[in-house]
Amino acid sequence: MIRNVVVGRVRPGTDLAQVQEALDAIVALPVEGLLDVRVGLDAGLRPGAWSFAITSDFVDADAYRVYDAEAEHNRIRREQFDPVCEEIARVQFEV
Repeated sequence: MIRNVVVGRVRPGTDLAQVQEALDAIVALPVEGLLDVRVGLDAGLRPGAWSFAITSDFVDADAYRVYDAEAEHNRIRREQFDPVCEEIARVQFEV
């Protein structure tokens, strides 16, 4: 299984409702080979934390690669995340 973890830092003044809409769009994507997806805004428990996180579990690396290249997924990244994020970090690892 491959776990994909994404964290993002939004630009100051960003309406977090926009970020939540983008996260909801990620959850709504129909993805073959996706076992689980969790998203959330930072709970504000510690200063300096990232603004949001996404974790996605895939059956294997091939399923992740299909998701990563999928047109609707990339449209969401480009149109909903890119305009509000100043930084995004990703890591994929085997579980």
